[in-house]
Amino acid sequence: MSPNRISKRVVADRLDWIEKRVRETRTLPLENYSSFTADRRNFWSAESCLRRALEALMDFGRHIAAKAFGVGITEYKEIADVLKAERKINMKKHLLFPATHKISRSANGPHYR
Repeated sequence: MSPNRISKRVVADRLDWIEKRVRETRTLPLENYSSFTADRRNFWSAESCLRRALEALMDFGRHIAAKAFGVGITEYKEIADVLKAERKINMKKHLLFPATHKISRSANGPHYR
């Protein structure tokens, strides 16, 4: 895979998707634990929004790796390694990424739609 141009449309779409999911999460009753758990659907709504936002973020990283550096990514956990190797994130941020390994979905397509 050879480097190419980063698509402004893809970047804008992923960032917009993240922003919408964060905004949706903020509409939930987050004042305290008891108000949040009063309706069990709040948990599932929050989980869904956060998962989709993380998937969009990972897809954004995959797009950057492919277009800016010409590196094909097949699993989300590879994104941090590529960005670290290209010196786009530092070791402290790289160590945060293993928590996202539990997503363990293929990065072969958008899973957040």
